Amino acid sequence: MEECEAICTRMGILANIRFLCLGSLQHLRDRLSDGYTLIIKLKRSADAEKSKELEEHIQKLKTFISQTFSKSVLKDQHENILYFQIETPIIKWSHIFGIMEKAKITYQIEDYTVGQTTLEQIFVRLARVQGQRVRLEVPENTCFGLC
Repeated sequence: MEECEAICTRMGILANIRFLCLGSLQHLRDRLSDGYTLIIKLKRSADAEKSKELEEHIQKLKTFISQTFSKSVLKDQHENILYFQIETPIIKWSHIFGIMEKAKITYQIEDYTVGQTTLEQIFVRLARVQGQRVRLEVPENTCFGLC
């Protein structure tokens, strides 16, 4: 995928022997992505008693994220790192960053990243759907535009 992003200006996607999309790389992301990825790293301390505090902060943060971003899904959690998929692509980046900056102090967030779904993630999802031989849900008027 890295080679495609470096070399190509336009790309086409086929799935289940059906031409889905032709356009710029950003156009593909806009049309076929799952929204944004949000990775949050919480502060932690060495105390065993602080472990319970960390679990409480994690639970509060999960509740906050699910209430703030209604279509968010916790994809992975490992110790003090949480990986969310925010499935609302119409939210502006500035809005997400504003919310997270305010939440940094309240939920003891050490660091966070917000990113678009990568082309690799899009292709893996499409390949998974193709392997299941189910109808792929693609938004109406999808692609076929020259970008």
